[in-house]
Amino acid sequence: MSQSMYEIIKHLFPICRSITGPGIQKSLLYFEKLVPNFKRIKFKSGSKVFDWKIPKEWHVKNGYISGLNKKKYAEFKKNNLHLLNFSRPIKKRVSRKELFKHLYTLKKQPNSIPYVTSYYKKNWGFCMTENQKKKLREKFYDVLIDSKFKSGNLHLSHAVFKGKSKKEIFFSSYLCHPSMANNELSGPAVLIKLAEYIKNKKKLNFTYRFVLLPETIGSICYINKFKESLKKNMICGFNLSCVGDDKAYSHIESRSGNTLADISLEEALKGKKNVKRYSFLRRGSDERQYCSPGVDLPVCGFSRSKYGEFPEYHTSKDNLNFISKNGLKNSFEVMRSIIDTFEKNYYWNSFPKSNILCEPNLGKRNLYPTVSQKKNYGNLNLRMDLIAYSDGKKNLIEISRIIKQPLNKIFSELKLLKKNKIISIAK
Repeated sequence: MSQSMYEIIKHLFPICRSITGPGIQKSLLYFEKLVPNFKRIKFKSGSKVFDWKIPKEWHVKNGYISGLNKKKYAEFKKNNLHLLNFSRPIKKRVSRKELFKHLYTLKKQPNSIPYVTSYYKKNWGFCMTENQKKKLREKFYDVLIDSKFKSGNLHLSHAVFKGKSKKEIFFSSYLCHPSMANNELSGPAVLIKLAEYIKNKKKLNFTYRFVLLPETIGSICYINKFKESLKKNMICGFNLSCVGDDKAYSHIESRSGNTLADISLEEALKGKKNVKRYSFLRRGSDERQYCSPGVDLPVCGFSRSKYGEFPEYHTSKDNLNFISKNGLKNSFEVMRSIIDTFEKNYYWNSFPKSNILCEPNLGKRNLYPTVSQKKNYGNLNLRMDLIAYSDGKKNLIEISRIIKQPLNKIFSELKLLKKNKIISIAK
């Protein structure tokens, strides 16, 4: 890749992004230049998507609070988290009491600027540290927010790499927050590197779909446009969020908790230290949309420290110092291992069927010890269980759940049994 994941994040970090407007458009263009397979999709302002309406584009140039002594506070140009994201324009003198109604701080984290939004209700406001707020002692302040709402489009971008099968592996991440490194940019950075990894493969057994979009409204738009093909072809999907730190590994379950995505991620995380698994009841990102009733896509979430679980989340402390090159690399490796597992084991969606009535004689094929003794039994349980449930009606995912064995081991046994003509494969 022409740039490392950390370099990508560092380059994009200063941009003020939101769910619409020039910030997200500029950021998407950057990724589209890195991997030209990504194509832009637009949804017109005011359009209805399911129960939602596409908001206008938010354009912002400046914002600050000024004391009558001309000293400035909460300057947007110094840190774009200082503005309530999607603030309406305002230029007026207000009392200290009125100003405080529009200030957002974190009392328990007095040195952190919080990230706050108001996308769907017109409002204005400023975010600052609690310690900065304590310095505001004058009776009146001048407030300025130089912003505009314009009719335009909501933008997202996707890339589809076609394989031998139409069955799809899906990766999604969001690109709609201002300057936060882990929460905002780590997911897209890992996703784009995965897309490049797929692009450079000469042959693909499966089709791979990558999506970069504004969180919530973007995934709703994408589902609205591609619902039928996603439901028909997607076999496994991952929402990447907060994958840049190196403190933990987190698996946020799909709604059912036992999709191929859940199984694959669980396998990929085996042997890792500090792995945490969260119920779908702890969801918080776009897995909410992909797994919603009637959509029911097999998507789970992957994070390092899960969003909302680390104190730096949605604050100015989620900066370039919070993430690490090693954390990003390890996240990429987890997802790449899942891709490699699929590409090496094409039979995941197979319906294995035993070719022999009753138990096959494995001994004459050197697949079972000819001397029967207690110590031999344990190692053969997987082989015998796989044969026992190979009735041509259950796929490998179902068998994996029943016999409680990981897919990679089942794949290995399946190849061996197929080679010896004990099991045949139906699709």
